Amino acid sequence: MLELILCSLITVLPDYLFRRHVQGKRWGNQITFFTMWYELRWGITACLVLTVSFITVVFYHHPSTTNAGPYFRTIPLLPEGGGRVEEIFVSNGDAVEAGDPLFSLLDSAQVAGVNVAESQLDQIASAFAQAEVQLDGAKATLIQADSALAQAQNELSKKQELSSRGQQLISKIELERLENTVTQREGGVRAAKANIAAVNTQITDVLPAQRQSAQRQLEQAQVALDKTIIYAGVDGQVAQFYLQRGDYVNPILRPAGVLIPSDGPESGRFQIAAGFNQLSAQVIKPGTITEVVCLSKPFAVIPMIVTRVQPVVAAGQLKPSDVLIDAQQRARPGTLTVVMEPLYEGGLTDVMPGSKCIANAYTSNHELLEQGNLGLGETLFLHMVDAVGIIHAIILRMQTLLMPVQMLVFGGH
Repeated sequence: MLELILCSLITVLPDYLFRRHVQGKRWGNQITFFTMWYELRWGITACLVLTVSFITVVFYHHPSTTNAGPYFRTIPLLPEGGGRVEEIFVSNGDAVEAGDPLFSLLDSAQVAGVNVAESQLDQIASAFAQAEVQLDGAKATLIQADSALAQAQNELSKKQELSSRGQQLISKIELERLENTVTQREGGVRAAKANIAAVNTQITDVLPAQRQSAQRQLEQAQVALDKTIIYAGVDGQVAQFYLQRGDYVNPILRPAGVLIPSDGPESGRFQIAAGFNQLSAQVIKPGTITEVVCLSKPFAVIPMIVTRVQPVVAAGQLKPSDVLIDAQQRARPGTLTVVMEPLYEGGLTDVMPGSKCIANAYTSNHELLEQGNLGLGETLFLHMVDAVGIIHAIILRMQTLLMPVQMLVFGGH
């Protein structure tokens, strides 16, 4: 309507003034309701053409959308495994901080696993003590074998010395028996040393490996036990949390509730996502200045700046399935997703996450015009494009004033 009024001021109004003051035609005589469509045909036709052209230029170079809002992320409260609720630490609507316990599950199986792992560690500790005793026994056996070997070698050497002197007191059979005894005693020494080495291997390699394995099993059992208590991952507020003791929760079928973050980029208090029509893809770029009006903060126009433009249109995404895609099913063309942030700090402070918003984007050709290497026609056109942006800004402010009236009076809300 505003565009029509402005265009009529330079088309219909001059045509009427020409008919009235130049041709002498008066309203009510020559110009009536039935004849003005003929008398003012040039002004009306020019007004319609100019209005359509004007609206096209305004909405193309300064696009607008009602599909905007500060979207926020919700975190489902889910355990890593299913189980019965044992204890509840918070209530629905409570504010929690990161690390606060929310609820716990029945942990009898996990406690049993911890006890079994601790018992295995105790058994390995006992095995260490037993190995130390076995090592002492093996060392004593080695001393005993060394003594027996030394005695046998001493006796053999004496008998060999007597035999070498030519005395017949020592028979050959006796010498062979003593040599076999020495060989047997040497085998006993080697067996004692091998026993000591085996016990040392148990103490230095086998038992430490078993103890480390048991320690890892204990850690694994303790992790499983810790998972029975569900904690808040971030600061936020608990919502849709209606658990009772004995309820069954499952990470797939039965969540416990949701956690709404109260801070950070995912809280919806620092940026707004908007869906513009695809025609604006050539106009909206990172750095484009925008303005936003939200229902939760009426009578306030919030200046924003585009920080990111999604490089694809979500309506064209494909995912593997057993059904072939028919292009006819894409009846809706999809929108260009644009992410905006406040131009000034604290711009979205009073805007509730999830609020319905209206967004306007404004094309600025100031830097292009400052270069001075454009033709006269292009320069005038770009000046005109920048100038008509004020029309869209006025329309947004009119929507800001009328929004509460439309919602409360005409919308019945």
